[in-house]
Amino acid sequence: MSTSQENRTDADVIVVGGGVAGLTMSVLLGQYGFDVICIDRDDPYQQARADYDRRAIAISYGSHHLLKACGVWDDMSVHGCPIRDIDILDGVSPVLLQFERDQSPEGAFGWIVEMYHIRQALLSAVMASERVQHITKCAVESFETSGDVASVTLADGRTLRSKLIIGADGRGSSVREWLGIRHHSWSYDQRAIVCAVAHDNPHDNIAVEHFHSHGPFAVLPMLDDENGGHRSSIVWTEHCDEEQSILNYSDDVFNTALNEYFPDRYGRVALASKVFSYPLGLIHAHKYYGERAVLIADAAHGIHPVAGQGLNLGFRDIAALAELLVEAKNCSGDIGSEDLLAQYQNMRHFDNMAMAATCDALVKLFSSKSKTVSLARKAGLRLVQRSSFAKKLFARQAMGTAGRLPKLIKGEKI
Repeated sequence: MSTSQENRTDADVIVVGGGVAGLTMSVLLGQYGFDVICIDRDDPYQQARADYDRRAIAISYGSHHLLKACGVWDDMSVHGCPIRDIDILDGVSPVLLQFERDQSPEGAFGWIVEMYHIRQALLSAVMASERVQHITKCAVESFETSGDVASVTLADGRTLRSKLIIGADGRGSSVREWLGIRHHSWSYDQRAIVCAVAHDNPHDNIAVEHFHSHGPFAVLPMLDDENGGHRSSIVWTEHCDEEQSILNYSDDVFNTALNEYFPDRYGRVALASKVFSYPLGLIHAHKYYGERAVLIADAAHGIHPVAGQGLNLGFRDIAALAELLVEAKNCSGDIGSEDLLAQYQNMRHFDNMAMAATCDALVKLFSSKSKTVSLARKAGLRLVQRSSFAKKLFARQAMGTAGRLPKLIKGEKI
C-alpha cells in the first residue's frame, strides 16, 4: 500500500450496514485477511435482544456452508431446528406436495434459527476478530471516490478511506442512493404477522406452507423450550386492512384463529411470544455496483418471504463477492475495480431476478380466487408430487443448492 496521503486507506473494505448481511460480510472477509470497517448507524446489541426481533429464519443447507466458513455456524446451530420434511397445502385441500428427508443431504433441507441468535453469534465473531473494526451508533453522512480510493464521512466528522465500499444497508440503502442506481419496487399491500406458538404435540421437524387466498400461512419448526414444550414459529400473511387486522385480536381470539389454521396433528396451539409485524414488498436494483462500491443482500434486492429465501439470496451474494475479492487479493489485484464488480453482478443478477420473479408469481398464483386457477394449481402440485425429477429440482431450490453457486455455498474452499 502506498504511504502517500492521497492513497492512504484506513481499511481494505468499508461495509456500510451492520445487520446480518453486513456482519456476515465483515466476519467472512476478516477470516480471509482483509482489514474491514463495519459501520452501523444503530445499536446492534439492542437488535440482538430476544424481545427486539422474534423472527425465525430459514437458513438453507447451502447457506450453512457459508456460515461455517465464517466460523459462526457452531454457535448458531445449537439454537437451530432442522427442517427434515416440507408440506405444501392449498386452501382446504389436504397436503398436495411433500418433500421428505431422504431428498436432502444430512437429512435436513435447512435449519430454523431465531434472528436474535444469528445476530448474537455474528456480533461475538466481530468482537473476536482482529481484522474487523466495528463502529456503531454512527451514521454515514456522505460518500466520495477519488482515483483508487473511496471514502465515507461519518456523523461525528471522521472520514474513513478504503479500496471498496460494500452497501449492506437494507432496502432503503444510502449507498444505492449515493451511486444513483435506480430500482423498481412495489408493495404487496400485505404484512407478515410473526410470533412463536406452543403446541401439544411435537412438530416432527416438518415445515408447512399453507396457501390461502389472503396470503401464505407458514409454520416453521423450532427447538423445544427450556421446559420441553413444543414450539413453532408462524409467518401469517394478511392484507393491510387495519380494522380487520389480526393485530387487533385479543389473545383468546388469536388462539382460536391459530387452531383453525393449524393442521390437527399439532394438537392444541397457543400464542407463546410477543407478536411482530412487517410490511411486504419487492425491490430490485437495476445495477449492483458503481465506482468502487457494490450492493449486497437487501440493498440490491428484497423479495416476498413466501419461499423463505430472502436472507439466503443475500448469503449467496456475500459468498460470490468474497470469492472474487479473495481471488483478486491473492493476485495482488484491485479489489475495487470495475471489472471485478461487473463479474459479481454477472454472477448474482440472474439468480436474484429469477427468485424474485418466482416468489412474485407464487404470491399472485396462490392468491387468486378464480376456480379455474385453483384447479390448475392443484393439478400442478399433484403432478410435481408424482414426478421424482420435479421434486428433486424443487428440493434443491429449497436447500439453496440449485443453479450457478459460489464455491462457499457448495462447501468448497476459495
